[in-house]
Amino acid sequence: MMKQLNKTNLGWLILIALMVVVLFVGVSSNVISPFYQITLVTILINVILAIGLNLVIGFSGQFSLGHAGFMAIGAYSGAIIGDKIEGLPGFFSGLFVGVFISIVVALIVGIPTLRLKGDYLAIATLGVAEIIRILILNMGDLTNGARGISGISFPFESNMSFIMVLFLIVIVTSIITINYIHSSPGRATIAIREDEIAAESMGVNATTYKVIAFMIGAATASIAGSLYGTYFSVITPGDFTFQKSIDVLIIVVFGGIGSVTGTIVAAVVLGVLNTYLQSFGELRMIFYSLAIIAIMVFRPGGLLGNREFTMSSLMKRFAKKDTAKKEVQ
Repeated sequence: MMKQLNKTNLGWLILIALMVVVLFVGVSSNVISPFYQITLVTILINVILAIGLNLVIGFSGQFSLGHAGFMAIGAYSGAIIGDKIEGLPGFFSGLFVGVFISIVVALIVGIPTLRLKGDYLAIATLGVAEIIRILILNMGDLTNGARGISGISFPFESNMSFIMVLFLIVIVTSIITINYIHSSPGRATIAIREDEIAAESMGVNATTYKVIAFMIGAATASIAGSLYGTYFSVITPGDFTFQKSIDVLIIVVFGGIGSVTGTIVAAVVLGVLNTYLQSFGELRMIFYSLAIIAIMVFRPGGLLGNREFTMSSLMKRFAKKDTAKKEVQ
C-alpha cells in the first residue's frame, strides 16, 4: 500500500507543497487581492466538485447530471447547523452532516438508477437533483424557501485561514479519489467502464462499484457546497439548478474525461478565463463559449485526454532530455 502511495502520489505531494507555499506567500503579503481571492476560492471549490464528478463519469462511465443536488444538501446542512452551533465545531459538524445525508441519498438513489445507462441515467439523476432543489424550496422556515439563507456564519479568523483549510480539503479529497482509482475497487470500477458485461462475467458486481463511485462523488459535491455557503454567506435554491451541474460537467470534459490532472488544470484555466472576461460584460459568455468550442474541436479528448501527472513520467522526460544532450555532445 505504501509502495502504491509513493508511486501514485509523490508527484502530487511535491506539487501541492509548492502550491501551498505560493498561496501562503501570495495571500499573506496581499499580492493576491480580495477580488482574486474570490477567484481562487471558486477555482478550489470547482476542483472538489469536478474531481468527484470525474470519478462518476470518467472512471465509472456513468453520465450523471445530479451533482448540483448534492452540492445543495451540503450548502444547506452547513448553513443550518452552523447557525445552531457557533464557531468551527458548527462548520465541521455541518460539513459531516451534509456528507452523511448526501451518501445516504446517493445510496438510495443509486441502487435503482445506476442500473440504467446513457441518456436514461442522465435524465434520472437530473430528476433527483431537481427533487432535492424543490424539497429545499418547500421546507418552510428551515430553508427560507426561495429567499434562501443569508448571513451564514464565517467561523474563520481571516480569508487566509479559510483558504488554507479549503486547500487542505482539496488535497484530502484529491488523494482519496486518486487512491480509490488505483485500488482494487477502483480498477473494478474502470473495468466496468470499459466493458460492463466482461467485468460481470469475471465476478465484478457492477451495481455495487457504480454505487460506491456515485456515493464518493456525492460526498465531494456536498463538501464543496458547504464550503461555498460558508465563504459566500448567502445561498438560494437558484444557486443549485441544472446549470450548475452543466458548469461542473464542462470542467470535466474540458480537462479530459478520466484525468484528475486534467480536471484540476481545466478548473484553473476556466476560472481564470471567466475572471478576465468579466470586463466584457455579457459578451464574456460568447468568448467563454467559443473557447470551449475551440478546445472540443481541436482537442476532442480534452486538454489532457486521460493522461495524469506523475513524478515518474516527469523524471523520465528529464532523463530523455539529458540523454539527447549527451548524444549531441
